[in-house]
Amino acid sequence: MNRVVAATVAAVALVITGCTSTPASDTASDSASDGATGGPSAAAQENRAVVIVSGGGARTPFTTSTEACSDAEGFLSAGNTATGLRDYLLSQGKQVYTAPTMEEFGPVVDPPADSYQPFQDCPVTLPEALTITSSGDIGWGGERLARFVQYLHDEYGVTDVDFVGHSNGGLWSRAATWVMRNTDSPVTVRSITTLGTPHEGSVEGRFQAGETTDAACMGDQFCLNFDDWWVDYADKGDKGINREDTTKYLDGPDGWNSSQVGTLDGIPVTLLAGTMFDAEGGDPTLWPYDGVVSQYSAWATGIADAVIPWRACWSGPLTHSIFLSDAYNVWAEKEAAPGPLTPEPPLGWQTGITWNTDALARVNQAIDNADTALTTPNRQGCA
Repeated sequence: MNRVVAATVAAVALVITGCTSTPASDTASDSASDGATGGPSAAAQENRAVVIVSGGGARTPFTTSTEACSDAEGFLSAGNTATGLRDYLLSQGKQVYTAPTMEEFGPVVDPPADSYQPFQDCPVTLPEALTITSSGDIGWGGERLARFVQYLHDEYGVTDVDFVGHSNGGLWSRAATWVMRNTDSPVTVRSITTLGTPHEGSVEGRFQAGETTDAACMGDQFCLNFDDWWVDYADKGDKGINREDTTKYLDGPDGWNSSQVGTLDGIPVTLLAGTMFDAEGGDPTLWPYDGVVSQYSAWATGIADAVIPWRACWSGPLTHSIFLSDAYNVWAEKEAAPGPLTPEPPLGWQTGITWNTDALARVNQAIDNADTALTTPNRQGCA
C-alpha cells in the first residue's frame, strides 16, 4: 500500500536556514579508512549513497536500494529514466536512491497505465516539498533536491552522496550542491556524473528561444520534425525549464553558469554525451547530439575551469533516452523519404544513454574513482 511521508517543518527549515547539526553516529565520511586496506571503512560505505536525478519532463518515483515500484510486465520499477541506472548500480553493490520528480505541481502520482513505460504500486510517496518539478526552473529544482538529500540524511543516515543526473537532472544536481554548500548541509557531495545534461543549453531549447533556426538541422528531417514537436510540447507544459535550457540563460558573463563559480570546487565531475545524430558541416555547438543535447553542451565545452574545476568526458553513439530511441523508431515507420535512414532503425534500448551498458559502466567507474579523481589529470577524454 502506498503511504505518504509527511514533510516535517523542521527538515525544510534546516535546509533553508542551514541550521544543521551532525549526530555523532553520522560522522563517518569517505575520509574514514579501514586500517587493513586503506580504503573506506564499512561505516563510511553504509553512509554513502548514489542519488539518481531524472531530467526535464520526467516522472520518477522515490525508490531506495530495497524498496521500489512494481516490476510487473509492462511496468518499470523506477520509471523509464532511472530503472536501468538503478538496476545496474545496485548490481555493482551501490546504495541507490532515486529522487522523486513530477512534471506537474505536487507529489509524484502513478502515470496512466497506457503511458510510456509507466510505473505503479510504489511503496512510498514523498511530499511536494521534496519533489522536483521536472518542468520547472533550475534553482527551484536544486532547492527541492537539496531538501530531498536532507531527508536522506535524517531518515537513512546518509552523509555522502554521488549525484548521477540525466539531462536537466545534472543541472539540478549542480544547483543542489550550491544550496548545500551555502546552508552548511551535513551531507557532502562526493561526485557528480551527468548524462546528456544541457550545461550550455539543449538543441530544442535553443531552437524554441530563436537562438537557432531550421537551417541548423542541415536538412535532417528528424531534427526538423522533432524540433517542431518540442515547441508544441513545451508550449503546453513548460513551467520554466525550456526558457532556461538556452545559451542566453546559461552562458555569458551574467549567465547561470558564471554564478556557480566555487560550487564544484573539490568535486570531480564526469560528463557523458550521446552522439547518435550527426551532420557533416553542422554547427559544432549543435552536432553531434543525442536528439536533445549536443556533445558540446553535455561536455560543458565552453564552461571555464573556474566553474567546473575538474572534469572527465565520455561519449558514445547513443540517444538521449529510451523514449527518444522509441520516438525515432515511430517516426522512421512513417518516414516516406526514399533511401536508407541514418541512423538505421530500429534503435533498441541499448542505444539510450541511461540504459546502455558501456555508459552505465562509465558512471560506475566515476563513482568508484571519486576519492582519487582529483589527483589525476583534468579534462581526460574531453578533446
